[in-house]
Amino acid sequence: MDLLRYCSGKSKTLYLIKDQPHLLLMKFEDTVTAGDGAIRMNAPGKGIVCARTSAFFMNLLERHGIKTHLASYDGSDSMYVKKLKIVPVEVIVRNYAYGSQLKRLPLLKKLQALTPPVVEYHYKDDALHDPLILREDVVHSGLLTNKQLAEIEELALRINDKLKEYLTGLNLKLVDLKLEFGFDEQENVILGDEITGDTIRVLDEQNNHLDKEIFRQTRDVKLLMSRYIELARRVGVDLSGVNSS
Repeated sequence: MDLLRYCSGKSKTLYLIKDQPHLLLMKFEDTVTAGDGAIRMNAPGKGIVCARTSAFFMNLLERHGIKTHLASYDGSDSMYVKKLKIVPVEVIVRNYAYGSQLKRLPLLKKLQALTPPVVEYHYKDDALHDPLILREDVVHSGLLTNKQLAEIEELALRINDKLKEYLTGLNLKLVDLKLEFGFDEQENVILGDEITGDTIRVLDEQNNHLDKEIFRQTRDVKLLMSRYIELARRVGVDLSGVNSS
């Protein structure tokens, strides 16, 4: 297969496929970052665990009629995804007060339930530290039309509802999640990027993080990997052939 590097992010690399122009190969790297990429460490096995976790959640959403960019997956650290026109806006859905929201609004208590969920928009730019922007900013800047923004917000809330329902059934708490969307050639809104411990906050019954927050707090890669593997096991990801020691 003839591949050409397309772009790289903090933890994934995308490749163009010469004979399949509508697809990309998305490789999950064995790396973990913090502080907008200022801290970067090797995390052996993270790529395949995150790839399997993301494929699991994407397939779960597809079964509920939610379109994702996942095209095919063979259980490795890489998957084929549909090539989209990605919107440079991160959509964060918060079910409980946490993280940067508490810094902005200390009137909220940590893990205070937010009903209905709060939807935030962040302009995707590492140099600017992904600043929080208003819905009006998204439209006035030309990033999205009002109609497109409404469609994306509705879809983000549907995704949150489905994931929260599934995780609640496993006695896990979905604190918040970060989503990215794009458009296909027919201008359909499609969920892109990933759904893993890198992009969602999930707590177990003892409020232990099964997500990247544990690395932000400790810088302990082994602890991070144990929590990612625990998340995968709890939700039902097939970890056969993965070194989970």
